[in-house]
Amino acid sequence: MPTATSSIPSAASPLRPDQLAEVLDRHTRWIKGQPGGARANLALADLEGVDLSQRDLRGARLVGAKLARCRLAGTNLAGADLFGVDLRDADITRANLMQTDLRGARLRAADFSNANLRGADLRTGTLEPGGTARRGTGPDAQDADAARQLHKAALAILQGGTTAEGGIPTDLTGAVLRGANLSDADLTGSVLQNADLSGAILANANLSGARLNGANLSGAQLDGANFDNADLVGTRMADCDLSQTNIGSACLTRPIDSVGSEIQRAIFDHERWIDSFGQRGERAELDGADLSRADLRNVNLSAASLRGANLSAAALTGARLMMADLSGANLEGANLMGADLSGANLSYAKLSGADLTRVHLGPAEIKDPTGRPTGRSWAANLMGADLRQALLVGSCMTQANLTDADLENADLDGADLAGAKIQRAHLNGKNARRR
Repeated sequence: MPTATSSIPSAASPLRPDQLAEVLDRHTRWIKGQPGGARANLALADLEGVDLSQRDLRGARLVGAKLARCRLAGTNLAGADLFGVDLRDADITRANLMQTDLRGARLRAADFSNANLRGADLRTGTLEPGGTARRGTGPDAQDADAARQLHKAALAILQGGTTAEGGIPTDLTGAVLRGANLSDADLTGSVLQNADLSGAILANANLSGARLNGANLSGAQLDGANFDNADLVGTRMADCDLSQTNIGSACLTRPIDSVGSEIQRAIFDHERWIDSFGQRGERAELDGADLSRADLRNVNLSAASLRGANLSAAALTGARLMMADLSGANLEGANLMGADLSGANLSYAKLSGADLTRVHLGPAEIKDPTGRPTGRSWAANLMGADLRQALLVGSCMTQANLTDADLENADLDGADLAGAKIQRAHLNGKNARRR
């Protein structure tokens, strides 16, 4: 194929339909080896919401492009350069992404159902060679240097002007990969929290160091897959044959029956206390308890006392913790997706790296002893909380007290902060991003 590359007039503004049509037309001619053809260069372009389904974009350069909510169903992206691309909430079903460079990409909640990602490079985004270049079949030296410069520009945008140690992890949080072919894909260090990989093909895939908290791998083909040092707390692996899988030193969930009989009894009695409006059982007093990596999905510990408890890396998806006292608790890396923390006390709690996607942190309705509303409410307290790099996407934080909280590089995309107190809160980085 010719080595010409068609470029975009401006990376800062959306392309006009006629400009995009011209780039795509020239790319088609480039693929076919026809006169006037040029490889599509849509690096850093704003193409949000564009319909590119069924297109042939093999080898296209889409470094750092904004493709959130795009339609790419059935699109051929084999060998394309998608380094640092934004594909959040995109429809990529049945697409061909063989040998694509997806390092550092933002793929949160994207739908990859039945897509072909065989041999795709989904490692952390750095300036080292990736994709086909890494495999020794890449472009010539001049083209490789141009790609490196684009990667450098995209990485600077992803890092927000800072230098991220180790690069930018590929983010597949909540992505749908049902039935996708990820055989031979490199997912080293990628974030797959709450991703749906049911029925996916992961033969010989490298998932070492990947974060799979709450992910669903039920029925996935895992022959030869490498999970060494992966975080598998709360990961569902029903109907999976692990005999040919390298679990190595993966971090696994601690079943509730492994946290001690006293703690089990306290949780059981607390749930009875909740269900009977205080007539039976008793309120849980778990101050300082070690519940790290514990499987507490859908548990009801509303109004429980968990001051200073260690809940680091715990699986708490769907948990009910309304008006619970978690002051000073360690929730670093915990998976709280969809949990109800209305009116909870999280003052000075450690929540760095925690997944609080779609969490309720608004005010809790106060009820009388019979369960009837009193017309009063109690706001959630996050005063002085450490929320660095926490995921708060789509969370309700109305009227929450965030005074002195540290939200450096927290992702507040779509979060509701109406009426929240943010005096002296550290707000910078990804929190400024909005859908």
